Amino acid sequence: MRVGAFILAAQFPGQGQGEALHRAVRAAEVAEEAGLADVWLAEHHFVPYGVCPNAATLAALLLGRTRRIGVGTAVSVLPTQHPVTLGEQAALLHLTSGGRFTLGVGRGGPWVDLEVFGSGLAAYEQGFPESLDLLLRWLREPRVGARGERYTFREVAVVPRPDQALGDPDDPCARPPGPPVVVACTSPSSVRTAAERGLPMLLGMHCGDEEKAEMVALWRKLARQAGRDGDEIASAGHVSAGVVQIADDRAAATETLTKAMPGWLRQGLGAHVTVDGRYRAMRDPVAYTELLCGLHPVGPPRLCADRLAASAERTGITRFALLVEGSGDLAATEENVRRLGTEVLPRLG
Repeated sequence: MRVGAFILAAQFPGQGQGEALHRAVRAAEVAEEAGLADVWLAEHHFVPYGVCPNAATLAALLLGRTRRIGVGTAVSVLPTQHPVTLGEQAALLHLTSGGRFTLGVGRGGPWVDLEVFGSGLAAYEQGFPESLDLLLRWLREPRVGARGERYTFREVAVVPRPDQALGDPDDPCARPPGPPVVVACTSPSSVRTAAERGLPMLLGMHCGDEEKAEMVALWRKLARQAGRDGDEIASAGHVSAGVVQIADDRAAATETLTKAMPGWLRQGLGAHVTVDGRYRAMRDPVAYTELLCGLHPVGPPRLCADRLAASAERTGITRFALLVEGSGDLAATEENVRRLGTEVLPRLG
């Protein structure tokens, strides 16, 4: 089982943006000290829900500050950036980190970001498969050209090539062929997109185990229909996002989150602006916080370990990205990460 920290650089009411980013960096550093397997970094624009606008840039900083832990994006939003640019960044981080970088990608939402970056609504509604395929070609081929609806350019050399890692050429573990890619999935169509390409899914923290198990089953069915290899299907490293808050009893852990998260959610989710003026219903912040507390490992260490083990058994997913900053407080976040590593992980064997 791989347990990692999910870091949004969330800006809670009354906090500055630098404060949120400092807490995000410290959470990642403590995650390595505490023995976690990964940190996963979110990406948002123009909203205090998360003040990191480029997950790959923050990943570069954290890869430089750490030595062991894996660092992934959860996710880099493809419709608002060129897939070749993202592919170059991913290759660079893969090569310079010794293979510790994972590239998570997703569609994002129909936000004003599409207007600001000039990509337009079509990039969100229809363009994701083309962008994803171009990105994958960049990470797997020595030369790439494009003749698509959105991207057209002459063939060019891939530099740096992600398969050029230093190491023993006879040891595949020493020379990863390229950065792993995972796809955020929220609908059957996105599950199909990932399955047909044999890419693992990143499933959101708003989903319960039953829904995640159904999405895994659908992914496997669609991957088989697409002719993916059986071993590839069986070994797919899907990632389950969630929330973790550790305290000596469940009531204290729940109280920490229900005091802090609704204000952040109300401020952060309410700041989203759609590109075309469409209405987007916002979740009730208190009800959503209570839902997350009920779905995820929130409570004493034994309960948290049991919840993670049960979730893995029910869904078949053994990789977790757990939001650790739900308290909104730097010291409490650091303690939460340390307890996750020192009191929960040992109970998972």
